[in-house]
Amino acid sequence: MYCSCESCHINNTFFTLIQEAGVDKFCHSRSEIKIPSGKTFINQGDEIKSFKYLKDGLIKLHRLDINGKDQIIFFGRPLDYISIQNTFSEKTYNYSVTAIENSTVCIFDINVMKDLIQTNGKFAIKMLEISSMALNRIIDNSLELISKTMYGKVASLLLFFSEKVYLKDSFDLPVSRKEIAQYTGLSIETVIRVISEFRKDGIIKVFGKRIEIVNKPGLISLNEHN
Repeated sequence: MYCSCESCHINNTFFTLIQEAGVDKFCHSRSEIKIPSGKTFINQGDEIKSFKYLKDGLIKLHRLDINGKDQIIFFGRPLDYISIQNTFSEKTYNYSVTAIENSTVCIFDINVMKDLIQTNGKFAIKMLEISSMALNRIIDNSLELISKTMYGKVASLLLFFSEKVYLKDSFDLPVSRKEIAQYTGLSIETVIRVISEFRKDGIIKVFGKRIEIVNKPGLISLNEHN
């Protein structure tokens, strides 16, 4: 069985909604690929041929704006559905996806997914729920960043990696200063200055790519009130 991972989120989410014959077809449409850090495996404008799910690793969704400037929309972590945003509404991707850590991606045939949606109402509703949740996360993140000062924006991202990705206060920052700028809408110079001020104020310690949060309440306060 191709869907044999005991901890697979797909198993827990979908299989109770699919009859046995559909499960076999669904599982046999699955493949798994390893994506090295730095590799773009979905390009803006590519034809959508599959449904993708992040098994492990870390990725970024990004797109070129009307001025040709790359903007990071969202950071995806394990259990995220990479292609849920426009898989069933568009023929081509309106964003790119790049691994920022070595990642494993599960791929399902898009035609099998569409067939299940057309023939299984409960499955279709679940897909709508997942799509809505994914879109809401992106909207919430965007609105939150817009409302923050430069200090709050950088603090928010550091807390995201600490609390949502690595689950510890000391970690290797997986993104460059340029990528932080592309996500927060700040200039690279401003990002460098804010991180330097956090370090001078005793909020964090910086050892190359290594970030250690030494004053967590202070960083949380910057996130909440700036």
